[in-house]
Amino acid sequence: MQRTNNDSRSTIKIPGTEAHFLDPLESGKGGPGRLRYLSGGKGPALVLLHTVRTQAEHFRHLIPLIKDRYTVYALDLPGMGYSEIVPGASYEESAMREAVKSLITRLDLRDVTLLGESMGATLALTTAADLPERVRRVVAINAYDYAGGIARSSLLARFVVTGALAPVVGTTIAGVQPKPIVRAVLHGGLGDTAALRDDYLDELLKVGRRPGYPVVARAVYGNLPSLIAARARYPEVRAPVHLIYGETDWSRPSDRQANQQLLPATEFVQVPGAGHFIVLERPDVAAKVLNDVA
Repeated sequence: MQRTNNDSRSTIKIPGTEAHFLDPLESGKGGPGRLRYLSGGKGPALVLLHTVRTQAEHFRHLIPLIKDRYTVYALDLPGMGYSEIVPGASYEESAMREAVKSLITRLDLRDVTLLGESMGATLALTTAADLPERVRRVVAINAYDYAGGIARSSLLARFVVTGALAPVVGTTIAGVQPKPIVRAVLHGGLGDTAALRDDYLDELLKVGRRPGYPVVARAVYGNLPSLIAARARYPEVRAPVHLIYGETDWSRPSDRQANQQLLPATEFVQVPGAGHFIVLERPDVAAKVLNDVA
């Protein structure tokens, strides 16, 4: 574990946190590479897992609400944020889950609460299935584990994802990120569009200009079906689970009901008016759930 210096480059600072890197145990092609995470606070361990195409700063408004109750570890998933981009790396659910497990086991975190949103929610649940002796609770927000996903949000989002997956030109399309287009796509996941702050959007665009990032974005989109397949692991989760959904999330009522059936010992919350990115627009909801059970 090494503390970062100015090369972390994030333009967003979350008071009370510091950035660190977790170096890989083995070097070589195909592994997750160097992982960046933010940490701070006091109390039992809380690992935060972000959405598709975002990063640890996704939790910038949640962390201040819970850092007096938890020691927070907000991970940049492989290739995303400022984690290392490794040529040939896998972005299937199982590979990203291994990165989450690496953070937990190498830092020897125990009595862990996992909170994830979207893709991060699915990873939180499957990680809990793999590490029952270390995970005490899961908060899964708008789990991304159904067909269609972001393409359900708007015609524009469907065009962007379809274009990024196209043969030959897909990587080029994935690398084209006009600010108005990215803003419009993200607005499709919000009930309150004012929750997308310009400085956060600028940070996401800055990260998107990292060398190799279009390949990562394309690979992540291409491996989203592995998140759907990962639902088969949900019945193995032994920790208590809180399922949180936005009223206007991309998931359908049938998707939510299906997860309740796979995870029968869950508490279910639906947030009126909220969309897919609840951590951005209603961080107080997640904070209440976490603080009530701390």
